[in-house]
Amino acid sequence: MTKLSVNINKIATLRNARGGNIPNVVEAAKKIESFGGQGITVHPRPDERHITYQDIRDLSNIVTTEFNIEGNPVAKFLNLVMEAGPAQVTLVPDAEDAITSNAGWDTIKHKKFLQEVIQEFKNNGIRTSIFVDPDEKMINGAAETGTDRIELYTEDFAVSYAKGDKTGIEPYKRGATLAHELGLGINAGHDLSLDNIKYFKDNIPHLDEVSIGHALIAEALYLGLETTIKRYLDQLK
Repeated sequence: MTKLSVNINKIATLRNARGGNIPNVVEAAKKIESFGGQGITVHPRPDERHITYQDIRDLSNIVTTEFNIEGNPVAKFLNLVMEAGPAQVTLVPDAEDAITSNAGWDTIKHKKFLQEVIQEFKNNGIRTSIFVDPDEKMINGAAETGTDRIELYTEDFAVSYAKGDKTGIEPYKRGATLAHELGLGINAGHDLSLDNIKYFKDNIPHLDEVSIGHALIAEALYLGLETTIKRYLDQLK
């Protein structure tokens, strides 16, 4: 079964809009795990506009499934990850002013930098994943960095699928097949939702994990968090 990791950034965004500690991200993470979620994902930004560095320290003490921290491996981020000791770190090439992730790594241009960062994480027993577009050159480049996994950036698939064009899955199928042949694990995320997750999962071979935040939290406003998580788990079987 493909694992479901729930990104809780949007819960922190809601909390920060009012101040205080409602909703409580630690309690939300506990609820998600109790409802069957198989991982908790956070993606801190340098300005801490949603998940804060203190949130991550707090979560590192209570997450009992898989803790996945995403972000651009600047010095501050590296230090935080080493302190928190998650199961997985997902490297994302975010610009500081990016609203959300909008591109994968150029694993050829940044190969040496990624190799150095990944080795440091490996020395500390942390699994690594690199956020990449479904480009076979970039996937080949990722394999040369020493990463354990890639995370396929799925926005292009989601946009084409919403328009009724299912051919957008093809680059992802080829990319996942290549990644598996290269010995890489395969994660995926960005704009996956209850509308498209089953089609994506059924067509992508060797899919280890999906990380879903914005859509899942939005859907939970209508369906409830427990029901939403269970629907995702049913479709990922």
